Amino acid sequence: MNIYVGNLAKEIAEGELRQAFESFGAVSKISIIKDNYTGDSRGFGFVEMPDDAEAQAAISGLNGKEMNNRALNVNQARPRSEKPGGGDRGPRGGGRDRQ
Repeated sequence: MNIYVGNLAKEIAEGELRQAFESFGAVSKISIIKDNYTGDSRGFGFVEMPDDAEAQAAISGLNGKEMNNRALNVNQARPRSEKPGGGDRGPRGGGRDRQ
């Protein structure tokens, strides 16, 4: 199960997050989302747990729990929705040369 973790402090490391979730079961992947330009945490991430029962226990046990003086927002991740527009890069059409 893919789990969304929000309201993360910028200084939280993947190891800290892994340790918190591993107290509920096996963790297969941790991803803390970072800003493309600064490399700083954007304040949220995702945890993948292979066992759904363990994942539900982690969601129940960690949602609202404080980590680095911030209450975590933990719930099942929703699939990304497709953005309208088809990927065109604005009125210039993605850099094509116009004359």
